[in-house]
Amino acid sequence: MNATSGKGEAAIETAAKADADLEVSVVLPCLNEAETVGTCVTAALETMHRLGLRGEVVVVDNGSEDGSPEIARAAGARVVLEPRRGYGNALRRGAEEARGELLVMADADDSYDLSELGRFVDELRAGADLVMGSRVLGRIEAGAMPWLNRRIGNPLLSGILNLFFKGRVSDAHCGMRALTRQAYRRMKASAPGMEFASEMVIKASLANMRIVDIPVTLRRDGRAAHGPHLRPLRDGWRHLRFMLLHSPTWLFLIPGAVLMLLGLVPLIALGWGPVRIGVLTFDYHYMLVGSLLSILGFQVVMTGLFAKAYTHGAGLYAADPLIESMQRHFNLERGIAVGALLFAAGFVLDLRILVRWLQSGMGALNAIRPATQASTLMIIGAQTIFSSFFLSLLWLVRPPSDER
Repeated sequence: MNATSGKGEAAIETAAKADADLEVSVVLPCLNEAETVGTCVTAALETMHRLGLRGEVVVVDNGSEDGSPEIARAAGARVVLEPRRGYGNALRRGAEEARGELLVMADADDSYDLSELGRFVDELRAGADLVMGSRVLGRIEAGAMPWLNRRIGNPLLSGILNLFFKGRVSDAHCGMRALTRQAYRRMKASAPGMEFASEMVIKASLANMRIVDIPVTLRRDGRAAHGPHLRPLRDGWRHLRFMLLHSPTWLFLIPGAVLMLLGLVPLIALGWGPVRIGVLTFDYHYMLVGSLLSILGFQVVMTGLFAKAYTHGAGLYAADPLIESMQRHFNLERGIAVGALLFAAGFVLDLRILVRWLQSGMGALNAIRPATQASTLMIIGAQTIFSSFFLSLLWLVRPPSDER
């Protein structure tokens, strides 16, 4: 071995050791942030030096055209490129390229005080999986956040996230957050855009990770050349869409159950004639609406069960107690039996109507109420049979653990 190759191997070993010694990686997504990215990089590096943290700053350039990558490198950051546009794409690339075991994410527009990153690291060291900055618990400077986002958008979306996924975060969309590398890998994040902020909290909640809120200050960003990348209506819808698609219970099961309940009440109560409540009279037309709502509600509920069975079988989310219970107590044969009973009950009602009509000499047929109930039972019964086959097909992806 010559001297040159020996020096090369030594340099590689030294670099690998330096990477292994890194504890913290600060990840900053960047799209045309020439005015502020250098300040952010400097603040992060100085803070880590002051706190004695072994770390790096990773700036993920997302297609800048204003010299941002060069400014970031000059300030001491390691710059990686992500050609696919999107907040989520940039942060995912940064997390994958980062060398530290603790990942701190923030915006590159100087709206967050990176001198506070030590508090995030302390919480991760204390056992948290995900540390969320909270502008709600902290402070929002005048002009730092539009009124619509502050008073309506962020509280509403954070509230929906907490309701759907039993989360306990006060500010689900804060741009400054931190997590361990292990937690990031468990999340299997895939969102390309702004909804990545929701995805992190959702996946952490579904996996029962430990999430901690800490107060932060949101400052007015340092941009002058252009406005914020956030588009409230577009990105708000993307967050809501992502939450709905990850919550079959709230998207399908609960609305479907409500529709069925609203439908069954008039379908049953008006089966023997009109009902008067005060000055209002409820007659057959409401019964017909009840039949339609019952059928629609049942279809929506079954769609929810299909969605839950698929996500459970594909291992997309954490274990679902409802599906696990169904797999223990429900099988194709039982589903067929239930559907057949419902269909048979409706058929018997229709048969009674036919017999009475024949006995009356095939005269005027005045049995529209029981006929409506019978047709509803038969439709739902048939749907139950076919839905049982489809559920069993979806469960073939991952059979119940007690099957061999």
